[in-house]
Amino acid sequence: MKDKENNRNQRFLRVPTEPKKKNNRLSKDAYYINIAKSVAARATCRSVKFGAIIVKDDQIIATGYVGAPRKTKDCLERGNCLRRELKIPSGHRYELCRSVHAEMNAIVNAARAGVSVLGGDVYIYGEKIFDGKSKRINMVPCFICKKMIINSGIKRVIGSTEDGGLKIFSVDAWVKDWQEKDMLDDMEMYDANYYVEKKAKK
Repeated sequence: MKDKENNRNQRFLRVPTEPKKKNNRLSKDAYYINIAKSVAARATCRSVKFGAIIVKDDQIIATGYVGAPRKTKDCLERGNCLRRELKIPSGHRYELCRSVHAEMNAIVNAARAGVSVLGGDVYIYGEKIFDGKSKRINMVPCFICKKMIINSGIKRVIGSTEDGGLKIFSVDAWVKDWQEKDMLDDMEMYDANYYVEKKAKK
């Protein structure tokens, strides 16, 4: 049990709710996650607000938010969430989602601009939406995004947490985990818990 906990701690670094400031300035990680939060405000998903930025050599090289493919009709325009209507659990059957995830869009946008993300960091900010209200959640990429991040050569993933802090993940640690075990053994899985509030009201 202790070995499992030690292994878990090696896979990410937790940053407190209020990162230490130097000369009254935000830390770089807090600075970039706040920009990812602004990017998330452009989301066109009815269930979540996710934003991502890719940073390399201390420069933002790409941004992305969760939303429908370019020039297609998104869920806000259609007035419904296809996944919720089909009662698909959070974290499953992404082929039946109109949106492209924020991390995916950031990687795609970098490719469209001809910019390499190799060795960069991706910052992801997320909130879930229920009954018109947003709630900050613990951001972990889904399995599809994890695979794209691994293949793109990104080195770190910095995700927002529900308590206002950050979690910093090592992509190399994910690779090592998937070498030694299988992806379904992953200790960090994405789940926006779409139906939690609805069940609580019944």
